[in-house]
Amino acid sequence: MTREEKSQVIEELTAQLADNTNIYLTDISGLDAATTSNLRRACFKSNIKLAVVKNTLLEKAMDASEKDFGDLPTTLKGNTSVMYSETGNAPAKVIKEFRKKSEKPLLKGAFIEESIYIGDELLDALVDIKSREELIGEIVGLLQSPAKNVISALKSSGGTIAGIVKTLSEREG
Repeated sequence: MTREEKSQVIEELTAQLADNTNIYLTDISGLDAATTSNLRRACFKSNIKLAVVKNTLLEKAMDASEKDFGDLPTTLKGNTSVMYSETGNAPAKVIKEFRKKSEKPLLKGAFIEESIYIGDELLDALVDIKSREELIGEIVGLLQSPAKNVISALKSSGGTIAGIVKTLSEREG
């Protein structure tokens, strides 16, 4: 690979790092072609981009990036694959599901919404991270709950103030 090709790859990697808020570093070495193909298919179905990268080029891209990757570059040893995703826990779910049949991929580390996670032992914690959409859904549900109680009370009490107060006080008790 020429110096010019390397600098172009670093630019592309830097752009990928800038465009993605959820980045997983994994080790998929030792997987045969069929298993790797199955992993790529699982990633595609979950809207995850999977790319095998050279550690030195990825490290230079991390240095060139405006993001602070902390100790994540220390995980760049051996074979490294990068998973890019819009959803923070999607790659962790794919890895966990895939490991039911295979011992790989191993999680080296992850950069999720500016937080850094290092080590395969954090996989279960990353699976449990809620996506932005899940959090918004929970908040909307919580906000709707009091309104539903008032509407329900209005319907069951016949619409009088005394009936509403009585119905609401019975529910809280």
